[in-house]
Amino acid sequence: MKYARRWSWENTWLVFALVAFAVLPWLLAGGFVPHLGEVYQQTPGRALATPAVFGFMWGIAQCTFGLGIETVGMALAFAVVSGLACLSGSLVPLLVMDPGELLRPRGVLLLVGIPILLVALVFYGKAGRRREREQGSESSAQSRVGYSFTAGLGICVFTGIVGSAWNVGFAFSGPVLHASATAGAGPLTSTYAVWAVILSAGFVPNLIYCTYLLNRNKTWPRFQQASLRETMLGVAMALLWLSGILGYGIGATFAGRYGTSIGFTLFIAAQILASNALGMLTGEWKQTSTRTRQVLMAAVAVTLVAVIVLNLGGAF
Repeated sequence: MKYARRWSWENTWLVFALVAFAVLPWLLAGGFVPHLGEVYQQTPGRALATPAVFGFMWGIAQCTFGLGIETVGMALAFAVVSGLACLSGSLVPLLVMDPGELLRPRGVLLLVGIPILLVALVFYGKAGRRREREQGSESSAQSRVGYSFTAGLGICVFTGIVGSAWNVGFAFSGPVLHASATAGAGPLTSTYAVWAVILSAGFVPNLIYCTYLLNRNKTWPRFQQASLRETMLGVAMALLWLSGILGYGIGATFAGRYGTSIGFTLFIAAQILASNALGMLTGEWKQTSTRTRQVLMAAVAVTLVAVIVLNLGGAF
């Protein structure tokens, strides 16, 4: 997305969302889940509607995630969103399924992780403000999506809180997984039937919002400008993103009992570290002082501590 400069944000994001949320998930489900139509027919309507509703909520967060990246940069957006999503993704299912766990070690660790994450957000805010002052002029992100840094940080906070909805939807998708396995799908590929429902539901708000922006900004004609290069960048985004999500699912399955705790910790930590490294390499923090970068590194370190604390609860 950082290299897609001839298209507006909505052009690139629509291609990414179409491929990642609609085309690829259905190709995988249709190719690896036998009798896919019968799987959905045998699943009660409510069991299909629940992951779809949470997928729709997650789709809203994906829209705002893209805006957050464009506004505050990849390093800040991934760290803030990943940390908060880790919190909400662990806390919400716990409150829904077993509120009594809050008084046990798992719940206590979740509650301990909340103030640590808030400290990290303060550090990120300071680092972003310092960067804004030191870089001087408005960033290219602001000129493309029209939000200030403060608004962008708020967008990232919202995204992190709502962005775990896909995990909640997956937690309630047992009937789909059972029907998929009964139809002959393997333990790994049976999840594709669930991803197709969640991700395609998430595509709907992305389609609506991108269409709104394309009409408002009159950017439909940009699809004809440098279309091959810009389209391939959007497709590459989709392939990389979906590969990461599916790779985590496979790794968590192979890891067994602790796959969704220790494995999820490694997944989030790797996202935070990689996004900050790539943000540095692509110039998000150029012309900033050593002190500003130290504040950023402190925020990253505190976020990693929070993620580890949040996920230690999964071992109890």
